[in-house]
Amino acid sequence: MESDGALAAPHLGGDMQNFNVPPIEGVAGGGTAYGWEHEDIGPGHLTNGTIDPTKVQSADLLHVWCMPSTANVGQQESPRPLEPVALLAARNERESIQIALRPKVSWSTSSGIAGAVQIQSTDLCSSTGDRLVVGKSVTLRRVVSILGVPDALVPLDAPVSQINLFPGETSTIWVSVTVPYDQPPGQYEGQIIVTAMKPDAGRSAMSCLSRDEKHQLYKELKSCLDVIEPLDDKPLEEAVNRAKYATSSLKNILLLPTFVECRDDHTSSDAMDEDNIINPSISIKLSVTVWDFTLPLTPSLPAVFGVSETVIEDRFCLQHGSQSWYDALDRHFEWLLQYRISPFFCRWGERMRVLAYTCPWPADHPKADNYYSDPRLAAYAVPYLPILTCTDTAKDSLRREVEVLKSKSHWKKAYFYLWDEPVNLEQYDTIRNMSSEIRAYAPDARVLTTYYCGPSGAELSSSTFEAFVKVPGILRPHTQIFCTSEWVLGSREDMVKDIVDELQPENGEEWWTYVCLGPTDPHPNWHLGMRGTQHRAVMWRVWKEGGTGFLYWGANCYEKATVPSAEIKFRRGLPPGDGVLFYPGEVFSSSNEPVASVRLERILSGLQDIEYLKLYSSKYGKEEALSLMERRGVYLGPERYTLDHGPIDLMRADIYQACNFGTGIPFA
Repeated sequence: MESDGALAAPHLGGDMQNFNVPPIEGVAGGGTAYGWEHEDIGPGHLTNGTIDPTKVQSADLLHVWCMPSTANVGQQESPRPLEPVALLAARNERESIQIALRPKVSWSTSSGIAGAVQIQSTDLCSSTGDRLVVGKSVTLRRVVSILGVPDALVPLDAPVSQINLFPGETSTIWVSVTVPYDQPPGQYEGQIIVTAMKPDAGRSAMSCLSRDEKHQLYKELKSCLDVIEPLDDKPLEEAVNRAKYATSSLKNILLLPTFVECRDDHTSSDAMDEDNIINPSISIKLSVTVWDFTLPLTPSLPAVFGVSETVIEDRFCLQHGSQSWYDALDRHFEWLLQYRISPFFCRWGERMRVLAYTCPWPADHPKADNYYSDPRLAAYAVPYLPILTCTDTAKDSLRREVEVLKSKSHWKKAYFYLWDEPVNLEQYDTIRNMSSEIRAYAPDARVLTTYYCGPSGAELSSSTFEAFVKVPGILRPHTQIFCTSEWVLGSREDMVKDIVDELQPENGEEWWTYVCLGPTDPHPNWHLGMRGTQHRAVMWRVWKEGGTGFLYWGANCYEKATVPSAEIKFRRGLPPGDGVLFYPGEVFSSSNEPVASVRLERILSGLQDIEYLKLYSSKYGKEEALSLMERRGVYLGPERYTLDHGPIDLMRADIYQACNFGTGIPFA
């Protein structure tokens, strides 16, 4: 499913209506027009030498086809046949597909633009009248290339939006269906309609109407049509002719793509007399089967992701502690929870000291409980304030913070993240001292430490790996969550046993993992340009190896900027995309909502896969679940996983059929 042209540089020429192409570091040049097709549309559909898209089937002007969410659809992606889309999803789950569009010819008079297309989505409806509403449960986003790789997902207006296509380039729309927690099970059907448009069609007043306004207008026009149609039997020739003309005009209005989402499911095509009118649109049939079980609201695997407060302060010019600062952090926190992620904000100090906290408000503030008690949060970081300034005031604040949190039922989710990747005995001693201070008044507190090696200067072993394995003995009892780099393991899954054997789970010790910089291709990671299944396989690896949590160091760690819409730059010395999983919305539009990456959506898919595998394991055991993954060819190891999307859906269907048909197993 991967595109040979996934790394082609994007075309930045031309103005895209309702959409601004962002400035991206390292991106230049334009489309090559490779594979450009000039098909014979015929002179009857030309106006002043230009194709009139209202008189031609849209299928004659552009290719439209669908791709799975794990495909990297590059700008030189070749067309495929258009087939109906059928998705399978649990409640409280998101499933996505991609719609690819590639012009066959140009019908625009604007230089550098092949033509404009309107994309319209309808509600998905079940036979019992339940709906997955477009704009809420059904969303569309434009896939924008970053450094030539399809990654940023820029929201499109719902239910109707318009985009421009470029000569010789494939454009992609990311369609997501998010099933609410209480959605009735069943099969839901709808469509996505693609229509080639005249250059100025999208500027009409109709495009500015809200859904409710369009629906009201539709009803009024339909009522008018019902009144006029009986005049066909009147004896007066003039009245009849006028009535027929009005009837024909109104029918044409009701057939416009703008009103498609307003039509009732039982509208008769015969009553509309559609046989005599050209239908210019391409319709993509979309069905979603909602299964009769629900993904748990609280993720089974804590996935804690860092969000740099420094980057937010710099880019949005916010004063630390101001109301605007709190609003920005609130917005980022709430937005990330939809991805089954437990975010923590962070500020880095010297020698990898880190201030990590999930809630910016003090524990006794009314808003704090909204953070810590949110059922979507699987774990939260408690700020160790003396990390910034080791004063009595900071220590007293820490004690008060812990005393408040200890009294809450959510205290079991708490952890302290004090230092990132210590490398010598001095840093290990600092961790022990900080932990001792915390545990003096909170003996059950959990401290998380990330590491990829043993401390230098300690004669633990002659082997680097053996020194790495013996870290728990050095940090015990001052660390409870031992978080190791997947890079260290490489492809040696057998090393996992050596690591886990050093832990004492009976004393509350856990093994988590993380990725940072490495591992590199072909191992699972989230670098820009890796395969889609490679992104998703990060969580398959976590589940197979038996980690009970996962940490990612940063989700917004691009280079410093002091303007929200400033050029996007990845940090030097890091692989492209490392530490960046979403982008500032202001780079692409006037919206201040973050823009997700394709990689972030695939992380969500991987975390949802873990819930399926956990369900299967609860009934048949983990060994059988591992066997299922291998039989379907989904994941066998860090160098052996599916490159195609098909095995993923087959495995998920196997799990549902094995666990839910007639068994009554509660999933939530």
